Amino acid sequence: MTDTPLPFAASDALPLLSDAARGADDADLYIERSRSESFVFDDGRLKSAAYDTDQGFGLRVVAGESQGAGYASQLTLDAIRRAAGTAAQAKRGYTGKLAAGPQPTNRRLYPPIDPTLNPAFTDKTNLLAEIDAFARAADPRVVQVSVSLSGSHKEVDILRPDGAHFHDIRPLVRLNVSVTLEAHGRRESAGAGAGGRAAYDEWIEPSRWQAMVRRAIQKADVNLQSIPAPAGEMEVVLGPGWPAVLLHEAVGHGLEGDFNRKGTSVYAGRIGEQVASRGVTVIDDGAIEARRGSLSFDDEGTPTQRTVLIEDGILKGYMQDRMNARLMGMAPTGNGRRESYESQTLPRMTNTVMLGGDRDPNEIVASIKRGLWAVDFGGGQVDITSGNFVFQCTEAYLVENGKVVAPVKNATLIGHGPTALSDVTMIGNDFAMDDGVGVCGKAGQSIPVGVGQPTLKVGSLTVGGAG
Repeated sequence: MTDTPLPFAASDALPLLSDAARGADDADLYIERSRSESFVFDDGRLKSAAYDTDQGFGLRVVAGESQGAGYASQLTLDAIRRAAGTAAQAKRGYTGKLAAGPQPTNRRLYPPIDPTLNPAFTDKTNLLAEIDAFARAADPRVVQVSVSLSGSHKEVDILRPDGAHFHDIRPLVRLNVSVTLEAHGRRESAGAGAGGRAAYDEWIEPSRWQAMVRRAIQKADVNLQSIPAPAGEMEVVLGPGWPAVLLHEAVGHGLEGDFNRKGTSVYAGRIGEQVASRGVTVIDDGAIEARRGSLSFDDEGTPTQRTVLIEDGILKGYMQDRMNARLMGMAPTGNGRRESYESQTLPRMTNTVMLGGDRDPNEIVASIKRGLWAVDFGGGQVDITSGNFVFQCTEAYLVENGKVVAPVKNATLIGHGPTALSDVTMIGNDFAMDDGVGVCGKAGQSIPVGVGQPTLKVGSLTVGGAG
């Protein structure tokens, strides 16, 4: 499949953008065309199937700390002309110097996808029915199964006043399975999922979805055996992979440029300071191929990169879009992201990870005198200004004297991001990325992201539970 051509010549839109950008600090024209679909198979039947196409552009002018924007769903030069007039109002007599644009790159993480690799409608719905049947046959305690499959294909063009033109293709697929088990009058549910930036065939291989089903059943079985979670201050070991969502929320958001420029982050003005235990290295890398948070370049045209945020416990830098980088006298890091052409560009995470250490994960769990081993996580939230966070564990175990006592239910982890990072006492050698299901929210926008970490031990966190 070839890239879809724009309905107008980029050279015809350039004068409109250049006129709007005159006297501004920055400007761009972001053009997006997308198609998406989703399927939900629930209670033994196809519950919903949806297909959507969308297109539009957002034209932005940046003057100082102000951003003017106009957008429309019509890809016409007349619509761009009107949006340029609206966006140019951000200048309001301001006179600046247009910042140098991103360095063009030939790197494209995702080539055009052959449409013959896209399964037909009936193939997808039959797949969901097959997964449902497999799950029900896998364990006689299964009383409910829900399966969802979603995919999108987005083409992005970014034009800049200097004439640079960036083009990218961004596929995204996600498969989720949830099951409910019933035994001895008790019901418990759990789920598993996977996804990434690849064609459907990468994610619907039987070996992949069968492993997902088994994982969901195993988690639900653990919940059936669970006891009420204890409460209080205790040692906590976090598992590898997806539990890094705690790192993403409790630490990652605080390292985004806008919060630090405004002085509202607990990390503001602290570059060069010790903010975590020795051995803790945190990076954001948007260039890891096929990962959910990866892009060839960000939504401003800046190539994505490996950005070291914390190295051996020392704060090294922040994640930056172009505006906040310019205002802080720093370089953009390829973290300018937006949910769609209608949205404002903000500094956002891509794939945020803590690198591995040298300790055996079994040794880490065995070191717990009395505490929690948190293997899987649900949702959570953080206060950027204070750094305080709360997270729900979906799979966790009480450990005493290095031995697993029992799985626990309804455990929450409560803590302070910088304090937790400074209390990391052991770092495992089993680094893993998540399965590709992360979604990050900020300022009302949701974008796909990735996380990763090894098994690690935090000396003390507050565990909320039944007592």
